[in-house]
Amino acid sequence: MAGFTDSSRRVFIQRAGLLGAGLGLTSALPAWADGAAVDDAKLTTVKLAWGQTAVCQSPISVALKQGFFKKYGLNVEPVNFSGPTDSLLQAIATGQADGGIGMALRWLKPLEQGFDVDLTVGTHGGCMRLLVPKNSGINNVRDLVGKNVAVSDQASPLRNFFAIQLAKQGIDPDKQVNWVQYPADLFGEALRKGEVQAIASDDPQGWLIKHRYDLQEIDNNMNGEYSSMTCCVLGLRGSLVRDNPAVAKAITQAIIDAQQWTSEHPAETAKIFAPFVPGNVPIDDITAMLKEHTHNHHSTGEQLRGEVATYVNELKLINVIRPDTNAQQFADHYVPDLLPASHDHMNMKMSG
Repeated sequence: MAGFTDSSRRVFIQRAGLLGAGLGLTSALPAWADGAAVDDAKLTTVKLAWGQTAVCQSPISVALKQGFFKKYGLNVEPVNFSGPTDSLLQAIATGQADGGIGMALRWLKPLEQGFDVDLTVGTHGGCMRLLVPKNSGINNVRDLVGKNVAVSDQASPLRNFFAIQLAKQGIDPDKQVNWVQYPADLFGEALRKGEVQAIASDDPQGWLIKHRYDLQEIDNNMNGEYSSMTCCVLGLRGSLVRDNPAVAKAITQAIIDAQQWTSEHPAETAKIFAPFVPGNVPIDDITAMLKEHTHNHHSTGEQLRGEVATYVNELKLINVIRPDTNAQQFADHYVPDLLPASHDHMNMKMSG
C-alpha cells in the first residue's frame, strides 16, 4: 500500500510534532527462551502503559505479580493510563511508553494516519456489550432503528462495532440510529430515565450495569466470527520493534503467558486484580467477567493480520477507514512476525 513505509511513518509523526524523547532501553536482552533465572541487574527496563481499571487488562497485573516479565528478562515499569485509548496510542508512538493495550477498533484509524506503533499480539475477545431493558421490544441490532443508544464518545470502539453490525444489515448507523454521548457511570441512569433505549458499553462497566439493572444483552463481540477474533491488541513502539526485536518479542511473549494464565486461573487473577477495580467490586464478579472473555485467544503474526484486515474492511463500511486503504497491506505493515509460526498460542499450557 502506497505511503506505508517505515520512513513515511516517521516523517508523518515529525510533521505532526509528535516525536517525544524516546525512553531508551539501556541494556541488551539476555537469552530468555530457556526460562532460566535472570539476574535483576541484567533486566531490560521498559515502560508499559496500563489501564488499571480495565478488567480485560488484568493479565498485566498477573504478569507483574507472577514474574512473567522477569522470566523474559524484563523489568517493567507500569504506567497507569486513564485517558482515552487513542491518546495511549499517541503516547506509545512518541516514546512516552514502550507499549500498551487498547481496543483495535479505536486504534486502526490513527494507525492509518501514520502513528508509529506495531501490533504484536491480540490479547482477548469478549468485552463489548449491547444492553437493553428486558421486555423493551428491542431484541437485536435491527431494532435499534429510531432509538437512542448511549456511548462514551462518537469515536468509541463500541459505537464502531455495533454500527458495523447495523451496516452489515443495510441500516445506515449514522442516520437511522441516534448515538448519544454520556459519561459511562451515567449510562444506567440515562436508561432508567428513558433518555436512551440501549447502552453500548465495555467491561467492567458493561458487565456491572447489566447485572445491577437486570438488563438483557442483545449482542456482543462473541457472536459468529467474532468468537474467534480479538478485540484488544498489544501495541509496541515501532522503533522498539525495528531496533530491538528481542525486547519486543519478550514483552509479547510475557503478555501471552499472562493471558493464558488468566484463562486457566480466573479466580486467582481476580484476587490479584481486585485492588485496582474502583467501587469494591466483589472478587466473584471479577471472576465472572473474566470467564466471559477469551483470554486464551492471543493471536500473532498471520492470524492477527487476518483479524486486523477484517476490522479494516469492516470500518470502511461505516466510513471510518478510507475506501482506498488496502486492508491486507495495512495489516502486513502493522503486524510484524515476532514469534515462530509454529507457536501454538491457543493450546499453550502454563505451569501454575
